[in-house]
Amino acid sequence: MLEERGLSPRHRFGQNFLHDHNVLTKLLDAAALSEGDLVLEVGPGTGTLTEALLDRGCRVIACELDRGLADLVEERLGDKIHLIRGDCLTKRHLNTEVAAALGDQPWKLVSNLPYQIASPLIVDLMVNHPNCVGEFVTIQLEVAQRLMAKVDSSAWGVLSILTQRIAEVSLISKVPPTCFWPPPKITSACISITRRETLPSDESEAFATFVTKLFTKRRKQLGAILGRDLQLPDGISPSARPSTLTIEQLEELWKQCS
Repeated sequence: MLEERGLSPRHRFGQNFLHDHNVLTKLLDAAALSEGDLVLEVGPGTGTLTEALLDRGCRVIACELDRGLADLVEERLGDKIHLIRGDCLTKRHLNTEVAAALGDQPWKLVSNLPYQIASPLIVDLMVNHPNCVGEFVTIQLEVAQRLMAKVDSSAWGVLSILTQRIAEVSLISKVPPTCFWPPPKITSACISITRRETLPSDESEAFATFVTKLFTKRRKQLGAILGRDLQLPDGISPSARPSTLTIEQLEELWKQCS
């Protein structure tokens, strides 16, 4: 299909097409899709996953930045999906056109995500879009490990904290490079992110800002970051470093500093 249109994968858009149907099936099964479910797919590519979503009776909103691929998907599936042309993110937030199309009903993200946008998109949807009840995506294994990281590990940081505060994160399967065309130089992973609770958006954003600022100095002691005069919550030492704190401790600290 690409050759017929003079197209080829574009590295700057992170285009590695997932062609292994066993992996696609695992991703779809984990999403527990039902007839009529509303699904956002970012980067539909040639429409392989899109077709599988339609086969399961989903209503699909697809967002594609690449003009050539958008034309291809529209030609193949245009009357069956709502296709939005453009970047799904604007200044690290969900494109307003995409958000408007999704409306105020529950929906899920099911995508083989372009690598460059995976982290900011995942966080924005969990923090700022409470109607996103789950994300079922293929991303870099390194990012998946950060999302699933434990306290005081080298991968524990802003991404894992902001996501795990709101959702359960689990590994569906690792995905070797051979499952993609062209094969990337890294291993990928399918993960499930299922929302546990919805927090007020202003609270979530304020907490996110606090944690982000704290972790820019993750190797320093809290006393040096926040000042020795600050009364810290019980159980938190001025000599502790941000990376040693649990989500609950970070919340206590944030409230103390607010």
